[in-house]
Amino acid sequence: LEKLGQPTRVLSAIEVSAICEPFIRRRALRHLEHQRVAILAGGTGNPFFTTDTCAALRAAELEADVLIKATKVEGVYSDDPKKNASAELFEKLSYTDVLNKNLRIMDHAAISLCRDNNIPIIVLNIFKVGNIAKAVCGQQVGTLISPVRDG
Repeated sequence: LEKLGQPTRVLSAIEVSAICEPFIRRRALRHLEHQRVAILAGGTGNPFFTTDTCAALRAAELEADVLIKATKVEGVYSDDPKKNASAELFEKLSYTDVLNKNLRIMDHAAISLCRDNNIPIIVLNIFKVGNIAKAVCGQQVGTLISPVRDG
């Protein structure tokens, strides 16, 4: 990113002072205010928290507009598409749908944190060129998880 001219800072919950800064909420917010990309590493720094829960926690702490879950599938499916060829890809879901249907795209703690902090989640395929750019630009890609399912 820096080679492309985008100032970047890496912040970690686990101390690695030779490589990055410690994650401190105020410091991360200051970097964002100065138009720097903040890359967050090291999870929460505590055991028993998944990477999804950490992402949701940091999104809430930094008052993110959206959480992008970049993964190896196109979005959220009704079933595992590798095991069930007729699994349905959802374009939009509510947090409640994801939790009640036990759709295992993220753990319940992560979904609940996003729901409680009104942070939409976009689930997309990271390996499909252009997907992240589309999501950042507000174009429909993957599955949108938000308070209300449209349609």
